[in-house]
Amino acid sequence: MEVHCTRKQPRTSARDAMRKKPARSLQFTMYIYTSLATFWTYDYVCSIREEWTYLLQSQWGRMKGMYIVTRYLPFILLATDLYLSFTPDENPGKCRTLDSISTGLGMLLVICSECFFILRTYVLWDNNRLLLVAMLSTFFCFVVASISIAFATTVPAAHTSSQIPGITGCYRSSTNYQLFISFLFLFVFELGLMILTFIRAIQTWRTNPNRLYAILVHHNLAYYACGLLFSVANIFTSLLLHDAYQTILDGFQFMILAILATRMHLYLWQVNRQTHGSGDFTHIPMSDLSFVTSTV
Repeated sequence: MEVHCTRKQPRTSARDAMRKKPARSLQFTMYIYTSLATFWTYDYVCSIREEWTYLLQSQWGRMKGMYIVTRYLPFILLATDLYLSFTPDENPGKCRTLDSISTGLGMLLVICSECFFILRTYVLWDNNRLLLVAMLSTFFCFVVASISIAFATTVPAAHTSSQIPGITGCYRSSTNYQLFISFLFLFVFELGLMILTFIRAIQTWRTNPNRLYAILVHHNLAYYACGLLFSVANIFTSLLLHDAYQTILDGFQFMILAILATRMHLYLWQVNRQTHGSGDFTHIPMSDLSFVTSTV
């Protein structure tokens, strides 16, 4: 007489699938962070000569301070994310703390990147202080709202570690669809800046032959287009995906915007340096980018 004991297999298979699904998302996140760290390191090595020339020879000011923060903050952010992904840790409280630190660093990086282009838009509009106050006020409101939403979803969120041998790290195990609101705010703000840049470009495209001015407009539009694309992608991932997949593109947006902001600023400084001579830096107020309009 044959006895078949196969009734418990479906339950076991379902339980294994439940364990493997979040673990796979965690493993995929590890690959993403590793690729981001590799890409960021490669970008830094490729531009290290031009970067140190700028750091040593340019004047100190607001823009240079923002450049240093925006350029080197990602190293701390990536170190935190890699530690979160590769270090075995079964303490949910420590995972929650590291996740909150990563969220805060990412938002600070986006704020610094956006400040570059707020000042650039301010320059394009002939240093219109009323416009600057309006942009900064709107940006401040969006930042406060985004920080409130981000930490309201991160701090109380459940965190757990992988239960699959060979897959280390911990992750946010609860799904929260409010995360898309922060990216919606960023989308709206960048769309507004893009419209302002378009309006100014249309108004001055015939009367302003300055090369630096044209570079400034092109850089602004390229940055906003990239930011809008990533914001839309993050909105959809926040609404449609689960587990670690829900925030899978956050790091990409933070890093790409930071690279664009610093690379564009470095290129603008190099073009200005070539235009006015390699040894003359004193007459160009790099701190507020007014050299763009002063040469018109």
